[in-house]
Amino acid sequence: MSERSSASPPVVGPLADVQPEPGVEKPDPILVAHNVRRSFGGLTAVDVAHLEIQRGIITGLIGPNGAGKTTFFNLMTGFDRPDRGEWRFNDESLAGMPSYKVARKGMVRTFQLTKTLARMPVIENMKLAATEQTGERFLVSLIPPLWRAQEQAIEDRADELLKRFQLHDKREDFAGTLSGGQRKLLEMARALMVEPELVMLDEPMAGVNPALVQSLLQHVKGLRDEGRTVVFVEHDMDVVMDISDWVVCMAEGRIIAEGTPESIGNNPAVIDAYLGARHDEPEQEATA
Repeated sequence: MSERSSASPPVVGPLADVQPEPGVEKPDPILVAHNVRRSFGGLTAVDVAHLEIQRGIITGLIGPNGAGKTTFFNLMTGFDRPDRGEWRFNDESLAGMPSYKVARKGMVRTFQLTKTLARMPVIENMKLAATEQTGERFLVSLIPPLWRAQEQAIEDRADELLKRFQLHDKREDFAGTLSGGQRKLLEMARALMVEPELVMLDEPMAGVNPALVQSLLQHVKGLRDEGRTVVFVEHDMDVVMDISDWVVCMAEGRIIAEGTPESIGNNPAVIDAYLGARHDEPEQEATA
């Protein structure tokens, strides 16, 4: 695994004294999952005994294919329901809460396969994400003065975000005409329309043109600099080492390791999960 970029400082402050071990308690967790389990037939996709996500930092969630990372995201954000367990956001239970209400609480997520509305202009994709829109109520919608000011404020916010994510020149283009990387940027920008506290990114760099990767990385770091919490799934370990403050590793649905990027890069359990427990054993000489 590569060395971590100097652009991302080592963890200090809240996690400086936290031990790098699975399920360790954090000083100020924004999200806590306990005994969360999800099975599909005879396959256990997620079996998380305990996990705490520290507020205000970037946490990388890694693991081999099939480790349960995306399923865990789905469970936390209301897109799927576990067989058992509890999870709390800002110390409020989210059990049974649908995804749109989870987003309104301040926890939003993006998807590995982007979910843009391809036949709507970019600006309309953005405006649609705003919550508590007065004009959505039928009777109120008939009286423009009651919602016009809010509508303008929403559009101004959308334009501000499009400029930040270098998409303002695509404002009137259909979202379906954007490149893969631009769709990732749009999805991240759209997520910020609800002013979230926690942003969960599912493989934000997957399929992105290398020319846009650095831009995306800077935007993710910018979320942390604004005081937001970020959790992201990523397979590119260079990216993980570059932007993560803390890393959690899953394998076969379980949390097998936690720690700083440096400690995770040298953790035997993580190496075994990716390469196999016997990868570094010397070959046995053949016997007659």
